[in-house]
Amino acid sequence: MRTCFLFLLVSCFFTRSIAQYAPQAGVPGSTAISATSTVFTGWATQCNVARGYLNIDSPALGAVTSGDSSLAIGAPDHYVVSLGDSGIATLTFAFPIYDGPGPDFAVFENGFPNPANDSQAFLELAFVEVSSDGIRYVRFPANSLTEINTQIPGSGVYMYANLVNNLAGKYISNYGTPFDLQELADSPGLDVTHITHVRLVDVIGSTGNHASHDINGRVINDPYPTQFATGGFDLDAVGAIHQVNHTGVVTIADNITVKTYPNPATDKLMVAVNGIVPEGLCAVLTTITGKELQQYKVSQHVNEIVVGQLPAGMYYLVLHDANGNKWVEKITKR
Repeated sequence: MRTCFLFLLVSCFFTRSIAQYAPQAGVPGSTAISATSTVFTGWATQCNVARGYLNIDSPALGAVTSGDSSLAIGAPDHYVVSLGDSGIATLTFAFPIYDGPGPDFAVFENGFPNPANDSQAFLELAFVEVSSDGIRYVRFPANSLTEINTQIPGSGVYMYANLVNNLAGKYISNYGTPFDLQELADSPGLDVTHITHVRLVDVIGSTGNHASHDINGRVINDPYPTQFATGGFDLDAVGAIHQVNHTGVVTIADNITVKTYPNPATDKLMVAVNGIVPEGLCAVLTTITGKELQQYKVSQHVNEIVVGQLPAGMYYLVLHDANGNKWVEKITKR
C-alpha cells in the first residue's frame, strides 16, 4: 500500500512480551528469504485472482482494483496485485513443488518497515493453502498473537512479525515468508511430493463480524479497513525452492549429481551417480499419489531399477540419503 498515504510513526501497537515466532527480516532469528537468494528454483507461471472487497462491511463500495494477476507471475519486482478483503489468488508452476529439506516455497508481499524500529513493519496478511490436484486445498496452520481488544486501524500502525506464524505477508518487501510442506505431510488427500497449486486467501483483519481466525480460533488483527484500490494483501510473487526436476539430473551435494534414464522408460530405469555415492542413499519408486511401490539401495555409480512390470503412466522416483535429505524426479513408464 502505499506511498499515496500518510502513515504515522506509531512506535508499537502490541507488546513483545508474548512473542514466540520468527522476527522481522534483518533481525537475528528471522526466517525471511531474500528475493535474490539462490535457493529459488522457479517462480509461479500462472495466477488467477478473485478480487475481494474494499471494505467487507460495506460491500456497496465494490472490489479493489489495483494491479492484475499477471503481476504475481515471475520473480518479485515490486509490482503487485491487491486482493482486497477476502480476496483469493491461485498460482501454478511449470513444475510441481515437493517436500524437501527445510522450506519448500516462499510468498512475497510489499510490506514496509518502521523507520524508527526495524522489528516493526506495516503488514497485511494472508492464509496459505496448497493442493496436489487443484481441487482439494489444505491450509497451513496459522497462528496469531496480535492484540484483539482494539482494532488495528487501516493506516498508521506497525506490527511485530514475531506475533504471527504461517501467514504470508509477515515480512517486508523483498523478503519471502517461507512455508514447509512437512507440516502438512499427514493431510488426507494431499501429496506433498507433488504440489501443483498454491492459494492465498486474504486475512480480513477486522475484529468484528467478518474477522478471520487462526488455527486456535483466535482473531487475527491486522490493518482494517483499507478501503482503497490497493487494499488487502498485495501479492508480489511466489517462489519455489524444491521443484520436481524435469531434466533428469538432480544435484544432491556439491559436485555430486544423480541422473535417471531413459525417461520415458520401458523395461529398466537407470540411476547413475556422478561423484562419491552418499552414505545411505536409496531410491523409492511411488505412484503419483505417493504410494510406495519399490525401494532400492543406491550403492553403485550405476544402478538398475526394473519397471517393465508396471502399468504405463506417471511415477515419482524419490531419493533419500542418511541425513534425511530428499529429492524427487518425475518418471514416465511407457
